[in-house]
Amino acid sequence: GAGHLGKVHIKCWKSVENIVIIGFYDPDTESAKATETELGIKLFDSAEELIKAVDIVDIVATTSQHFALAMLAMDHKKSIFIEKPLAATIQEAEMIVNRSKELGVLVQVGHVERFNPAFLAVKDQTLNPQFIEAHRLANFNPRGTDVAVVLDLMIHDLDIILELVGSEVVKVHASGVSVVSETEDICNARIEFANGCIANITASRISFKKMRKMRLFQKNAYISLDFLEKEAQIIRLIDDKNVSTNDKDRFIPLETSSGLKWVDISMPEIQENNAIQSELASFVRSVSDNTPVEVPASAGLRALYLADQILVAMKEQKLNL
Repeated sequence: GAGHLGKVHIKCWKSVENIVIIGFYDPDTESAKATETELGIKLFDSAEELIKAVDIVDIVATTSQHFALAMLAMDHKKSIFIEKPLAATIQEAEMIVNRSKELGVLVQVGHVERFNPAFLAVKDQTLNPQFIEAHRLANFNPRGTDVAVVLDLMIHDLDIILELVGSEVVKVHASGVSVVSETEDICNARIEFANGCIANITASRISFKKMRKMRLFQKNAYISLDFLEKEAQIIRLIDDKNVSTNDKDRFIPLETSSGLKWVDISMPEIQENNAIQSELASFVRSVSDNTPVEVPASAGLRALYLADQILVAMKEQKLNL
């Protein structure tokens, strides 16, 4: 695919070390020929012809085409990078995961927020969230409206939350509204996990204001992530007995019911990057070294399972109105 995101991928591939771009394929012949001229990359006549000619296949097609292209690439034993969501249905995603395991083919899913500098800045911290609040708001764009906002936008936060919590989902409540599209344009979901964590997530593609924020609340700590501005903030409560006299000037005192605590506010260092280029480079390293990928197909399936639960909960909520 060489639509909007496909072109972004092609440009990023040009900056990834140890990569030679062989070409691309897009069924929109007129647009594809213009892209061939614009980017100086060979246009192949079919997806299979392209797949046969390369070592790595990057699938940036519409979601409905992910399954067929992934299966074709795996039939030719090619390593695959596939944009989120992994597939259009749970059944298709399961078949991709099972087939990749059967053939030993590396598959990485494009959950790009895993490579966002804000997330990278805190991922090595001790994170044990008990409550999570996430807002992902975007301006309306007809591109992507063939699927509900849950699969279009919210799935980014679902992947991050599942990775952070590391516990089974036990209950899902959700409601959504179709405002402009045939599918839901706005959705709010409440997810309860077996370990007691609760996540409250809102996604909208009909907002005048863009926002991609996540807040994590845990014992004695609050972590704020801004994926859009690429910023992170960590606020921790430290027991008085654990703070030396010399350090107290750096902290803010706070009287609590359990005694004096000190507030430590820190802004983790942000390492600027191009998140898409970073995820592609990470995939190349896994292929070259034959090591596990950062976001395996199983993680893409896990996010899709939860997205499907939310879609079902939205339908049930509408039936009960």
